[in-house]
Amino acid sequence: MLVLRTPPMLSAQAAKQAARDSGFGLVGLAAAEPLDPRPLRAWLAAGMHGAMRWMEERIDERLDPGRLQPGCRTVVALGACFLTTAHVRSSPVALYAQGRDYHATMRDRLRRFRRSLLELAPGLRTYSAVDTGPVQERAWAARAGLGWLGRNGMLTTSEHGSNVVLAVMLLDREVDTYDAPISSGCDGCDRCVEACPTGALCAPGVVDARRCLAYQTIEQTTEPFAPELRAHAGRTAFGCDLCQRACPWNGRAHACDDERFLPREIASLSLEELASLAPEQHLLLTQGTAVARAHFDGLRRNALIALGASRAASAAAIARALLGDSSLLVRDAAQWALGQPGERP
Repeated sequence: MLVLRTPPMLSAQAAKQAARDSGFGLVGLAAAEPLDPRPLRAWLAAGMHGAMRWMEERIDERLDPGRLQPGCRTVVALGACFLTTAHVRSSPVALYAQGRDYHATMRDRLRRFRRSLLELAPGLRTYSAVDTGPVQERAWAARAGLGWLGRNGMLTTSEHGSNVVLAVMLLDREVDTYDAPISSGCDGCDRCVEACPTGALCAPGVVDARRCLAYQTIEQTTEPFAPELRAHAGRTAFGCDLCQRACPWNGRAHACDDERFLPREIASLSLEELASLAPEQHLLLTQGTAVARAHFDGLRRNALIALGASRAASAAAIARALLGDSSLLVRDAAQWALGQPGERP
């Protein structure tokens, strides 16, 4: 008679130490039980994901790690603080995107972590994700006690605020101790909601991506910028930190000065410089960063919209120079920026 042996449990302490040694400052362990399906399904049903159609795919796997990795027993939630004292808080580029693309950094660390786990448990099966897989990283980070989901939907921690990037690793082994969720630190505070100029934060923890400036400047860069949101674009060309800047937890957040997240030259450019980039400059400055996601025309479009919305005196000259650009996106943004009231030369 064949007897199937249950693999021995992993030591939670040893697994966490391996994660820290691999570069993850935050680590928590959660039992691989299905997530509550209601928040995701309601968000999708309301169309709040906009054009992010991939969110409609593999929903069962997003909600149940056992469907994504058969035999999954443990979800390891991992985080790293990206904030350094060198970050440019006045930059048109969101803080998280000012340095090397965090996907690459987190994947490097996941590979180191997996090698360490295999030394602890030979034969261990794993599945890793950094944003691009059918995994809800924020939900698992909250369940594993790394922080809580803020009113703006961001994973917020007591030490680093929301200045963290996340990853998960699924394991086919149990651990001897699991972590518990922690209480929300947002009770009684609506500063992020009040700070959002477009009303994208429509309920606690719920973001209507269609109205979010981060979505418009990152995910929607192959189409014209939503007309009804243009006047609110302010000084942002890639991502939006307005709700996070208003968060008291970010006001007291500790920087980590991790050299892999140090800001690059793109973070020091002004809106005027971003709008006026040449193709070769754009490639040189954005290569290896998250800003590359906006593409050449999308980034210039964003910068023009932000210049027009801020009614900068420089907007007119730059917009006139780009009225004949080969990109319809850029021409449309230039025409709009030129028509905004404000000081003109």
